[in-house]
This record gives sequence, C-alpha cells and structure tokens, in this order.
Amino acid sequence: MSETASYPKVAQLKDVAAFRARLAELGLSLPIDDRVLSAEEGSPLAKPMQVGGITVANRWCIHPMEGWDANRDGSPSAHTLRRWQNFGRSGAKLIWGGEAAAVRPDGRANPNQTLAIESNRAGLATLLHELQQAHREALGSLDDLLVGLQLTHSGRFCKPDDHHHSAPRIAYHHPLLDAKFKIDPNDDSIVWTDADLEVLIDDYVAAARLAHEVGFQFVDVKACHGYLLHEFLSARHRPGRFGGDLTGRSGVLMTIIDRIHNEIPGLAVGVRLSIFDSVPYATSREVGRPMDYSALLPYEFGFGVDANNPLAIDLTEPLELMRMLADRGVIAINLSCGSPYYNPHLQRPAIFPPFDGYQPPEDPLVGVWRQIDVTRQCKAALPNMPIVGTGYSYLQEYLPNVAQAAVRDGWTDFVGLGRMVLSYPELPADTLAGRPPVRKQICRTFSDCTTAPRNGLISGCYPLDPYYKSLPERDELLAIKQRWQH
Repeated sequence: MSETASYPKVAQLKDVAAFRARLAELGLSLPIDDRVLSAEEGSPLAKPMQVGGITVANRWCIHPMEGWDANRDGSPSAHTLRRWQNFGRSGAKLIWGGEAAAVRPDGRANPNQTLAIESNRAGLATLLHELQQAHREALGSLDDLLVGLQLTHSGRFCKPDDHHHSAPRIAYHHPLLDAKFKIDPNDDSIVWTDADLEVLIDDYVAAARLAHEVGFQFVDVKACHGYLLHEFLSARHRPGRFGGDLTGRSGVLMTIIDRIHNEIPGLAVGVRLSIFDSVPYATSREVGRPMDYSALLPYEFGFGVDANNPLAIDLTEPLELMRMLADRGVIAINLSCGSPYYNPHLQRPAIFPPFDGYQPPEDPLVGVWRQIDVTRQCKAALPNMPIVGTGYSYLQEYLPNVAQAAVRDGWTDFVGLGRMVLSYPELPADTLAGRPPVRKQICRTFSDCTTAPRNGLISGCYPLDPYYKSLPERDELLAIKQRWQH
C-alpha cells in the first residue's frame, strides 16, 4: 500500500505554533498548551483524583493492550510479562485492564489471548505482581495506584483456535458486517440464545471473582470495539429480553455489573465503551469509504449514530447508557469509539494504515479531535463520573501539550495511552518529571502493532522498540508487508 502524501505528518510540524496552525487549517478546536509543566510546577496531569473511593495519584491512564502473545493455555509468556512491566514503570497511576482477558476459551480474539479462567489463576497473579514490582522499582511505592483487569468475549471476532479461522458468536445478524466478514446471514446457530447468555453471564462473574481474589482492584466489563457486549448495544432487531430498546440491548452488560456488585462487593467495576460507531468501511488499498448503506435507512445497526445519516454521531442513547452505568455504581468510564476491525480510522487514527485497512479518508487529526471532543461532551453531561479519554497517540510530540490542557480545561479526567506505550512506555513519567519527549521513541502510527497480529504474529512496536527489532518475527513481518505492497 502506498504512503498517503496528502496530509502533513505531525513530525513535520516543528513547534506548537505550527501544530496550532494546522489545527486551524482543519477547522479544529483542541486545547493545547505552549509549555508542558512538571509535577513540581503544578501540572494538571499530576493532580490526584478520587475514583471509586480510591485516590489515583495522577491523570495518566494505560489502556488495555493485547499482545497476541500469551501461551495457548492463556498464561503469560515472557513477551506478555515484559509488556506489563512496562505498564508498571510507565509512571501512570491508572492501569485500565492491562490486557483484554477472555472470560472463556471460545471468547478469544486469537489463540494466544490471555484467559481469565481458574486454570490461569497463577498467570493472572504473575501479571499483576510483575506490574506492581516494576511500578515499585520505578516510583518507590504502590501508593495511589489503581489496577484493573479487562474482561471480554470477542463475539463476532472470535478466533480461539487458529489465527486464520473465525468462530463467531454474534448478538444478531448485522447486514453489513455479515457481508464484510463472510458470515452466512441465515446461520442462526452462531447467534446467542438467551439461555446461552445466562451461562456467559456466569462466566463473567466467575472471571471477576478470580480477578478480585488475585488482587485486582477493579474489572472492566468491556463494551467497545465491536466485541460482544458492544455489539449488543445495537441489537434493535434481536427478539427477546436482550434486544429491542436500550434497556434490553444493555441487559447483558447491566446484569453482569449488577451480579458483580452483589456477589463480589469488594470489587469495583469500570466500563470501556465505544461511545459512538459508524458504518463499516470497505477494506481496500484506496481511500477508505463506507459500505453502501443506502438500502438500510433509517439505519438501525449502530450505537451512537444518527439513524438518518449513520456517518454522523448521535449521543442521545450513549449518554443515557452512561447515566445508567453511573446509577449502577460504575466507578469510571473509559471512552473509545468504533472498531479497529471495520472502521479503524475512527478508533485509531493513523497515517499509515494496517495491511487490512484503507488509506485514511481524512487527516488523522480529525479523528483525534472527534474522540477528544466527544469525550468533552460526555464529561459535561456527567460531571461527577470519572472519564478516561482516548485517541491521543497520533498527537505524537504534542500529546503532552494537549493532554495537559484537556485535563485542566475539564475535557477529560484521565488521558489514556495505547499504541504510544508500546514504543514509549516512560512518556507519563518523563512528562511528570519535566523531561521533554524522547523523539526516537514516539509512536509514528506505522500500524505494525496491528499488521503483525492480523497475520498471526505477536504485537509490539517493531519499528522503534529494540526488543521487537531483534525478534525473528520482525523479518516475517517485513516479508509479509513486502508481499502485500506488491
């Protein structure tokens, strides 16, 4: 796939003034500070915040990062442990899940996904221990650190036994996603029955109990990125108690949360939520375009989209859902959007798309702004709910400048980091210490961390992290990319 030359790269914007000018050209309004303050200088990013009665010492958050690198039994490999150690030494005081852990083996998105099941009790304990040990060594103590485990079932995107063989379990037949991912629209054997879902809910509760007993302070009941609990939020055409109106569509999510609170009272619950979606985009080497939805209007197959124009956002239902989560005692909500499987430019803005993506249909800065601005709207609507924002990695050198301003101005409470942590885990610590970003470690969104696992390799930053540069998988990845480009 050829490089996109139509959008200037962030690295070419030489200072804050040039970055601000580019935002103005695009008609975007983002808060950005000229100078990043250290903790000693009173940085807003160093201000403690109460989350569920627990003090979190700063406003940096680490998003869950799957490495596709656990052992086949779901236990951590050396690669998995190293990543969690990096999370611990990052300087962030909120670790949101660390890893997406499947609550049952058939719910894995890949055969090497971490499992939150009894047979992996020791593995989960080791992950937490390694993160805490690295944090203690880097920062001196575990004071004011909040660590959770993300619980998931991959639903439509299950590949539990083989990287190239899908085994989907879906909430309902989605006309565009069925077509995109070659699912027989008449195959109802892969649609969850209500009775099946009762067993799945038991699995979530058992996984949460295990996480609590191992020592995690909260669990994230994952409802984002097209995975099962997110897909349920658009299941308007599903019959029965888990479809139809928003109360029904959120029923599995809410039942899991209620049971965790009732049965494991010492365990807090957070939710990572795709707050808006869009029409799936066609995979192509050309500029991305939405699949044809003209015959489906009003569009009833998305969450947080305008039914009459599903490329536009409608936050009516998402805000209602967030209020429902607040009423149920959820301690924080981590906001994302869309899905990396069918509209990655929304969720993970990048100028270099993954191999199964498409050329960006907009300057990726527009995608960054969209997520940050929607988070602002959600924070304004729920001022008492701790909110984690997403979409910051593409800001590159200017990430700390925007993060500091966004927290100070109340656009978000926490700034979440994903891809950036793979290449530059120490960014939060460097920022709080008043050190400038290390340019050679800054994520440039080459998307190798996505292209590799989509081809059955472990995920990591092959361009910038010496650890991954030295692995044999790097040569495999280069060969895959060369074949793909030709």
